[in-house]
Amino acid sequence: MVLVFLANGFEEIEALTPVDCLRRCEIEVKTVGVGNRVVTGSHGIKTVADLDDIELTMSPDVQMIVLPGGMPGTLNLEKSDTVQYAIDYCVENGIPIAAICAAPSILGHKGILNGKKATCYVGFEDQLTGAEVISDLPAVTDGNIITACGMGAALEFSFEIVSKLISRERAELLMKALNKK
Repeated sequence: MVLVFLANGFEEIEALTPVDCLRRCEIEVKTVGVGNRVVTGSHGIKTVADLDDIELTMSPDVQMIVLPGGMPGTLNLEKSDTVQYAIDYCVENGIPIAAICAAPSILGHKGILNGKKATCYVGFEDQLTGAEVISDLPAVTDGNIITACGMGAALEFSFEIVSKLISRERAELLMKALNKK
């Protein structure tokens, strides 16, 4: 199961594109509302999460967590004890973490990006403490960390997630299916 955290002010496309792509690949996904099950995105779109953070239990069933960006969504994710606990649980148990846009800054602040290649939204590079910042790729995977630069990279971000969880071949089939007219 993949957990996608939604905090008020999240970037809708960065959160829902991976949910859609993962479900197309038959991977179980649960959205987790931080502070409430009804979460409002940065563009005023209300989303009903599958769970709220009070209902969340981290377990061996969790294959990955996803942190969408957006403002103030990223700040709200970072100040959440539940999100901090989930990140720590993933690091301690070798579970991949994916973060897009401003959200990689959360990982940078925790020292998780030390020695890793990572990308982020323009202007947040200095928040990727210890990372080798890659600014010419839309999405970067380094070990168990996947980062992406922003809303325009949501499909590439999803491709990297599917590649990590299933295979590069399955991700290529997904992209081919999405690009058919």
